Formats: sequence, C-alpha cells, structure tokens
Amino acid sequence: MSEYLSPNLGIELRKVSALGLAHVGDAVFELMVRTWLCCSGVSTAKALHGGAVTFASAKAQASAFQKIKPHLTEQELDVYKRGRNAQVNNVPRNASHNDYHAATGFETLFGHLYLSGRIERLDELFELVIADSEKQDDE
Repeated sequence: MSEYLSPNLGIELRKVSALGLAHVGDAVFELMVRTWLCCSGVSTAKALHGGAVTFASAKAQASAFQKIKPHLTEQELDVYKRGRNAQVNNVPRNASHNDYHAATGFETLFGHLYLSGRIERLDELFELVIADSEKQDDE
C-alpha cells in the first residue's frame, strides 16, 4: 500500500473500526471544505480557517447529515448508524451528545465512501451539504 491519496486501497472496510472510518472521514470532509473554500475565492488565512471551522464542527456536521439523509441508500444509512452508535469516550464541551454522535456517523460515512473509492458519491453528498452556502454567496 503506497498510494495513500488513492481511494479503494483494497482493505476490508468491515475490519476497520467505526471510529477509524470516522477519523479518515473527518480529514476527507475537512479537505473537501478547505478545497471548496479556496476554489470559491476565499483567500485570507483567517477566512479560510473560519470557514473550515464553520463546516467541521459537530453541530454543523449533524446539520449536514440532515441535509443528505433523504438521499442516502440503505447501505449508507447503515454505515452512518454504525458510526453514530460507536462508543466514544469524550464528547467536547462545545458539542451536545446527540450532535457529536451524529457528526461521528457523518464522518464514518465519508471515511467509508472515501476508502471504498466512491469519490463521485462523496462529491454528490458534499454538493448537498454546501448547496445553501453557495446560494447565500450568490445573493
């Protein structure tokens, strides 16, 4: 295994823990957000950081899940639930218990899709997440 930025690494995703998938999914989602911000013309470090934090918080990811939920397949919902129900030891003070678990499920789904090589599906779901933000930018 040497192409770590190439998805579909040939691993059995059932053997990867939900929190392992969430760990990867968190990075994938944040990279997508950062890329989108840069491509949208955000140029200052402060604005880039602020935008990334806005989308990557537990509350924002829980909200993002609600946007994509109607568009998920049964298998994708199962992956989300696997992550949402994972045993976590610490919930940050700035996040509710429910938001944190929903965000973990969201990240698990993104990690699973990435490691499965389903980049087009990731792009589709990400477009749904940012759809309202793009409309606000146009106004």
